[in-house]
Amino acid sequence: MKALHDFVKKFEPDHSNKLAHTTYDAFYTFLFQPDTVTKGGVHITDGMDLKRLMVHVVLALQLLYVFGTWNIGHQHFVALGQYNGFLEGFHLKIIYGLIQILPIFVVTHVVGLGIEFIYAARKGHSVEEGFLVSGALIPLIMPPDIPLVWLAVSIIFAVVLGKEAFGGTGMNIWNVALLARVFIFFAYPTTISGDEVWVAGIVKEGTEFYGATYGWAHGFFDWIFSGLGWSTFGEGGMAVADGWTGATPLGLAAKGGWDAVTQYYTESQIFWGNIPGSIGESSAPLIIIGMIFLMVTRIADYRVIVGGLIGFMVGALMLNAIAPPVLTDDTPGIFQFMAIHPLRQMIMGSFLFAITFMATDPVSSADTPTGKWIYGFLIAFIGIIIRVLNPAYPEGWMLSILLMNTFAPLIDHYVYQANVKRRVKRTAAMAKQRDELITKRIENPEIVSPSNV
Repeated sequence: MKALHDFVKKFEPDHSNKLAHTTYDAFYTFLFQPDTVTKGGVHITDGMDLKRLMVHVVLALQLLYVFGTWNIGHQHFVALGQYNGFLEGFHLKIIYGLIQILPIFVVTHVVGLGIEFIYAARKGHSVEEGFLVSGALIPLIMPPDIPLVWLAVSIIFAVVLGKEAFGGTGMNIWNVALLARVFIFFAYPTTISGDEVWVAGIVKEGTEFYGATYGWAHGFFDWIFSGLGWSTFGEGGMAVADGWTGATPLGLAAKGGWDAVTQYYTESQIFWGNIPGSIGESSAPLIIIGMIFLMVTRIADYRVIVGGLIGFMVGALMLNAIAPPVLTDDTPGIFQFMAIHPLRQMIMGSFLFAITFMATDPVSSADTPTGKWIYGFLIAFIGIIIRVLNPAYPEGWMLSILLMNTFAPLIDHYVYQANVKRRVKRTAAMAKQRDELITKRIENPEIVSPSNV
């Protein structure tokens, strides 16, 4: 390791070239843990710096990247009536998923890190590590067919106005990844909503849907796969299967409740996540694995997550109580949506992903232990209300998290004030007790012993 360290140090540029040295420092600190501490002899050397703390979050997302890559291809071929089984056409699904997700991943990091490097060079300090997590989250919360130009614009907006304008990493008041998504949602609403945007490679001609042609993938990969005796892409361009819908379970539930969902998807499909949706938000078991990993390593605060789970159940049960006891075909869709069981509501959308990876952002969340419980509870409670009662947007976590990011300092303020008032009352009570004991001793010195004072 020392030999590698000495080899890397040979390439360290002069400090006068700010951009070059900033770039070098970013890669140097990525390879090696810190070996210096604050002077004074009261600190210990700890290999868990900010960069490595954030790497833990990135590691927790890797299973979702693998699953999301497969699911992009799976949903594409299911729409065409091909390879409906998990392992059927597995190689085609993975390759097609990679073709879709790699450009999203590359654009996200080139644009986001490029901005980070420019600002670091202008400020004359090291590259901040905040985009490590944001860059890993943004591809997972986007539709698989998102136009790359729009993605780049949304990242510029999120990083420049959402973070650098406030002073950089550790200073932003909103979650950067969610700012990128909310920009896409409001600037290009059809790109982040509707029924067809969640399945890659489907084009609409008039009222008919067709699969896009595979282009270079047909020529390059089909040559390899045919040589191995495997199934190939073909030219593409075929019509979608009869009865196909690109609607997500939430989109269906908003119109017709759970019965509308089960006409197209089984409960098992929804739980495991092989359904249309954002790239990495759908698989409940893999998200739960990431949740446990982050809580065990104490990267994410369990108070936010558990508070969110409680808030979700309270809000969903409240909606269940408002819903009519008996549902019929004539019952409006909003009431059928209200009546869905809380556990089905939990696995049906992106709640678990949001409360695990978005709400637990230590910079934009509440800071006090009590505040974290309140913060997580309100995110889930408000989010489920937005999901069910807002007919234009059958999901609520993006908006509820950004709202609670805004109010997190206010939550902490009232928690601090409550603690101060409690301590003042306790101090006043102790002072009053002391004065009473002193008075009794003065009046009755033979009864009250000095030890009682």
